[in-house]
Amino acid sequence: MPPLEPASPAPSAPRDSAPVLRELALLFLRLGTTAFGGPAAHIALMEDEVVRRRRWLTREEFVDLLGAANLIPGPNSTELAIHIGHRRGGWPGLLVSGVCFILPAFLIVTGFAWAYARFGDLPDVGALLYGVKAVIIAVVLQALWGLSRTVVKTRLAAVVAVGSAAAAFLGVNELWLLLLSGLGVLAWRAIEHRREHGPSGRSASLPVSPWALALPLGVATTAVPFTQQGLFLFFLKVGSVLYGSGYVLLAFLRSELVERWGWLTQAQLLDAVAVGQVTPGPVFTTATFIGYVLGGMTGAVVATVGIFLPAFFFVALSGPLVPRLRRSWRAGAFLDGVNVASLALMAVVTWQLGRAALVDAWTVGLALASAVLLIRWRVNSAWLVLGGGAVGWLVKSLSAG
Repeated sequence: MPPLEPASPAPSAPRDSAPVLRELALLFLRLGTTAFGGPAAHIALMEDEVVRRRRWLTREEFVDLLGAANLIPGPNSTELAIHIGHRRGGWPGLLVSGVCFILPAFLIVTGFAWAYARFGDLPDVGALLYGVKAVIIAVVLQALWGLSRTVVKTRLAAVVAVGSAAAAFLGVNELWLLLLSGLGVLAWRAIEHRREHGPSGRSASLPVSPWALALPLGVATTAVPFTQQGLFLFFLKVGSVLYGSGYVLLAFLRSELVERWGWLTQAQLLDAVAVGQVTPGPVFTTATFIGYVLGGMTGAVVATVGIFLPAFFFVALSGPLVPRLRRSWRAGAFLDGVNVASLALMAVVTWQLGRAALVDAWTVGLALASAVLLIRWRVNSAWLVLGGGAVGWLVKSLSAG
């Protein structure tokens, strides 16, 4: 796969930045309110808005930012939103897009946590999600199709994509897949480059930032009393070192908060993760729920800031480097491999989501109808998500009646 054209450099804030920041704020507030389905769905919704509709980015630029987000720890879809804001509106855009994507989920999850603390149970949203999940499958598949035509253009890319998907199905760690795919494409390009140009006298260095190799760090094994400062530091560490899906987050939280520190019960943790999964926006707002249960409204704010703050920091460091990476054939080759693996991982997650979401004739029909509306009439995906929720609620209500 030949290196893509260099992405345009990240802009500084325009002289009249208010309209740009307002656009970013309105877009990511809406996405944060309607983006159900986890990171794969969030990425698909962002691609629909910023590539297909607004044309703020080319598909090549979008997948480069997606690859960069996958190489750093933290919530990938949130980091992609922050990257898009930085590319569109400079440093103010970075803050506006990230905060506006997180804020609706923070408010919704805080409402769930308040009800949970007051009534001791969670509201039933199964009927709503019954329809929403089916629509999300169509949205993600459309995004995968468009992005794959941009990324998977050669036999090498196809081989890397198939290998990455197979390894993901076998349970290979996501970070290892990204790194090995990047290294594999880099090695192949280095061989081709040597054949064409001869030895350059320089080794093909690995363009990976140091934090891409970070691993979860251990903490004290003795129970400690709850404090707001301890809550902030714990979630700051989680946001700084955690790779992987919500299931990885669940394992990390269980190890620390339930088994080591004794701050939560197993049932409370499972309820917190369930809320993070069924509400729109970032799954990492699980931290918001936990913070509220442990420390009220102050705890919710402290935990949310702690877990998301590293994402802003890492994007601020890595974002300006993406165009430079693309201008280097070595770094560009590595990034191409990471991009292919990222889409393969997204495809595997979509398969898993599809098996859980398409459970009967109603959901299959809703997914097919959504796909037709997306492809044929280019209906806005946010309206489809809301319509799917309404159809799901209606079908479940009729079935119950």
